[in-house]
Amino acid sequence: MEDAKRATVYFDPDIHRALRLKAAAADRSVSDLVNEAVKAALSEDAEDSAAFAAREPEKSYPFDAIVKDLKQRGRI
Repeated sequence: MEDAKRATVYFDPDIHRALRLKAAAADRSVSDLVNEAVKAALSEDAEDSAAFAAREPEKSYPFDAIVKDLKQRGRI
């Protein structure tokens, strides 16, 4: 990893043990696995943000108004 930055991360002991075992089984470093997991989480966040942005033009309905409407129409 070029220009990699160092950070201290504290894991639950069971998570750390599982992570070390997975790294050893995959012949990879714990750092590689953590970087991969963080990249996947950030990518998912980016997808979520894009989905929210795509729906931004849609009309929004307050939850309490929907519940009130359902009650008035005898649906709940």
